[in-house]
Amino acid sequence: MARIIPLSEGSFTVDGTKQFTPFDLGKDRMQDRPHGSLLVEIQPFLVITDRDYILFDAGLGFRNSNGVMQIHQNLIDNGINPMEITKVMMSHLHKDHSGGISAVDPVSGERSMTFPNATYYVNNEEMLYALEHAGKSYHSEDIVLLQQRDNVVFTTGNGTIDGYIHYEMTGGHCPYHQVFLVDDGEDKVFFGGDVAPQLSQMKNRFVAKYDYDGKRSMELRQEFMERGRQEGWDFLFYHDVKTPTTRFE
Repeated sequence: MARIIPLSEGSFTVDGTKQFTPFDLGKDRMQDRPHGSLLVEIQPFLVITDRDYILFDAGLGFRNSNGVMQIHQNLIDNGINPMEITKVMMSHLHKDHSGGISAVDPVSGERSMTFPNATYYVNNEEMLYALEHAGKSYHSEDIVLLQQRDNVVFTTGNGTIDGYIHYEMTGGHCPYHQVFLVDDGEDKVFFGGDVAPQLSQMKNRFVAKYDYDGKRSMELRQEFMERGRQEGWDFLFYHDVKTPTTRFE
């Protein structure tokens, strides 16, 4: 039986500058933010199976007021030692998903992997694309260690990990985006990254201008929703402010 733990880092607005600004749902107002701002949650997920502690995407990499990485604190608050994470599955490498891949030690100034005991799974072409397009959306300093460590598996196309974690390269949001389906024989847990980021986007057919291929993303959402409905998937929504997980009946 898979256990799902949302690891919300909070709500943020993001605009054309690609800056993520914290947003307090209780007191902040969208009309006070730059025109065209989007309200999003930043919400990695931990899925615990009888074999693994699987982290889906790595958050922004922000530290809390005590200097602890937020994603580490969220795990600790749920009774999980960050060193217990066995797999980190990356849908893509935009900075709001990959900022927590590595971190600079505040004392030594050295950068290291945030989950040193885990195996990271990253699409190979996405890695190359991210380094070629470093800038607003891709921060090379957060991800370059992936090419220098031996606990990283670079995936291509579609495949299966350890017989029960399926990955599928979808494109859509960015050219080499990938999604994951954990099927442990009892539960099916689907992480669609930014191809399926929010419940509202699943229900409404629209083409998002911030997607590399908005039409493809729209088609993928419909396809995954139908497959998930038929097979009883639990959907994990990385950017949903209100609904972390759902099933479509």
